[in-house]
Amino acid sequence: MARQQPRVLVGRTAAITGGARGIGKETARALLREGMKVAIGDLDLALAEATADELRTAVPGRGGVPVEVRAYALDVVDRDSVRAFVDAVEADLGPIDVFDSNAGIMALTTFLDESDDSIRRQIDVNVMGVVNGAKEILPRFVARGRGHLVNVASMAGKAGFAGAATYCGTKHFVVGLSEAIRGELAHAGAPVDVTCVMPAIVQTELAAGTKDTRGVKKVTPEEVAAAIVEALKAPRFDVFVPRSAGVANTVIGVLPRRGREGVAKALGADRALIEADPAARAAYELRAAASDPRLDAPAPPKSLAP
Repeated sequence: MARQQPRVLVGRTAAITGGARGIGKETARALLREGMKVAIGDLDLALAEATADELRTAVPGRGGVPVEVRAYALDVVDRDSVRAFVDAVEADLGPIDVFDSNAGIMALTTFLDESDDSIRRQIDVNVMGVVNGAKEILPRFVARGRGHLVNVASMAGKAGFAGAATYCGTKHFVVGLSEAIRGELAHAGAPVDVTCVMPAIVQTELAAGTKDTRGVKKVTPEEVAAAIVEALKAPRFDVFVPRSAGVANTVIGVLPRRGREGVAKALGADRALIEADPAARAAYELRAAASDPRLDAPAPPKSLAP
């Protein structure tokens, strides 16, 4: 059987939520290199604009044509804001071909010590942010008979890790939602692709202070971005980064509960998040805690006090 030709991305439009930094920023860079037009949506508009300016300068255009990247204010928790983002991108750059729900936050603490505000904030961003994006973009994709939804989850969506109960729960939701959406689109005969990205611990501010594990190394935002590009060219649902994490997930998944927990302990995965360094995470935790513009910034958690 002949190999299917990779999908051409040149000239297509991508919208990325939480695209001002980390995985989102590197995904924007990678897509621009492929010749795509990219919209960066972020709660921090000033940073999104700075990122767009940086990428406009750093990424060479094709055939002497400058890259096309724009920044937009976006609060994924607010459905109206998501709709306005999608409308603005399509007015400026044309119909969206790829919608990358990348925005997410992670607070690390034990479940019993976690505040209700922290739990709600992660659910709002990690769950409702993905829901809002899918609700706004999928009707357009279905109507056009094309489109690719990329939901960035995590390996935490495949297992529960001590110290990140709420985060794991939100990422389990993203994986399950993505699988169900894919099934519904297939049942309806809609030619729309869905990809669920499940990285191991990524070397970004979100993962600051987390411990290394044996067997599955931390990955870079560039590696995640490259995997997303690959999945856009040759569409597939499951995207594990690194690929070995997918193999490990499959192998470990056939073990009984006690066996899975034993492997996690042997690899140090059971301690990777719950033993994260609070001092190294302080700046990120406080920024994430204040990420809802409708709330006053909270006082620093006692566990993060110097």
